[in-house]
Formats: sequence, structure tokens, C-alpha cells
Amino acid sequence: MGMLEVCIDEPAGIEAAVAGGADRIELCAALSVGGLTPPASLVRLAAEALIPVHLLARPRDGDFCYTAAEAALIAEDISLAAQAGLAGVVIGASAPDRRLDIPLLVELVAHARAAGDARGQRLSLTLHRAFDLCPDLPAALEAAVELGFDRILTSGGEPRAVDALPMLAELHRQADGRIGILPGSGIDAACAPAILATGVRELHASCRSPGKDAGEIERRFGFQTGPRLRTDPERVRRLKEIVSPLR
Repeated sequence: MGMLEVCIDEPAGIEAAVAGGADRIELCAALSVGGLTPPASLVRLAAEALIPVHLLARPRDGDFCYTAAEAALIAEDISLAAQAGLAGVVIGASAPDRRLDIPLLVELVAHARAAGDARGQRLSLTLHRAFDLCPDLPAALEAAVELGFDRILTSGGEPRAVDALPMLAELHRQADGRIGILPGSGIDAACAPAILATGVRELHASCRSPGKDAGEIERRFGFQTGPRLRTDPERVRRLKEIVSPLR
């Protein structure tokens, strides 16, 4: 069957994703900037979810070129995911030319394997959208396979997955079962059929709708700068109904 992964960044999102029938959660903070590493308190709460949870290890917004100190934070976040009993981690890193930072990723993948082994588990590994910034996506896919990733979260090199259907189809054909292709970015029930027509069998979406905004005073103090978006179980359910029939 097809799989639906829902990215969330707050406690209520966990409940909404499960209630809507999601198959997996990507646990984040700050989805407004593409997702950052969630706090340890949220990690521990998510570990109690009834579906697999993968932690996004991204220490800051912006590019994916990391200093040694930032790489150490990613390794520590991977350890946190393993210690909490999560099912996997979502990681990535770029070289200055936006190709994958192979030396760093070799270290992080090895660290994830060791962290999982220490807990008697195997952490599932997703390569995040640093992949989409690579100048040669097919070459980056081969590198991801060689590194040992289980799947690639990708919008096909475009800001929105629906605008990269030919590339998603090409990546799916090239992967040939060696690695999963997980389209994400801007996916909803309206565009999901076109994306699934490329042959992929997993989708990644936030499934959010406008929620209750902060009051005028909170906005004036800068505690909320944009619309409040919340994971919507009905949007999860509608998308899951499209993905489920796949074989």
C-alpha cells in the first residue's frame, strides 16, 4: 500500500496526524522555515505515538553547509532520536558547490548506525531536501544509494513537487527499488494523483490549515509574524484516501 508521511512541529500535530491516518510522522520544529530540529521534550512526547516517527536533524535555517560545531549538533540529535526510541532520522548536508557533502554524510550515517545498534534497533535514514539543491540530481541519487540512505525526500529540484513531475518520474525509474523516492513540498489532495502517476508510492505533506491566530497584543510584540497553521486531520484523511489504494 502507499505510504503517507506527515510533517508536524507541535504536540497537537502528532494527534492530528495519527487521527487522520498518517503512516509516519516527520518530527520538526519551525515548519515555516522548512523545519528545524525539534526540542527534546517534543521528541520524548512523539516517541509515544502509535506510528513511526522520524526526527529531522537540522540545527538552523538557511543553507545546508555545516560547520564542525553544527555537524556535532546533528550527531547529538541523531543520538537523541535513537535514545528516545524513534524509528528514524532525516539528515542532509551540502558542500559549498551544493553537491552533497559526502565526507560529512559518511560520518553521520555511520553515527546513526552505531546509535541504533547501541539501542538494538536500526534507524531508518532519509536524505532531506539538501538533495534538491544539488546541480545533478541523478548523480546525487547514486551517492545517496552508496551512502546507505533508505529514501530521499525531494521536490524534484523545484520549489514544489508538482512542478517537477518529469524529474520525479526519472528519479523513480533510476532508483529501481534501491532507494525510496518520497516527494514532498506543496502536496495536497488536488495534486497528489499527478505526483503518484510518476510511479512513486510514498508522499510527504504538512496537511495544514489556518488555525487560531494570536491576539493583537501578541502580534504587536512579534510573538506571531504570520498566519497560524495547524495540522488538519481531515486534510490528512483526504490525502491518505488517495495514497492507500496503491499497491
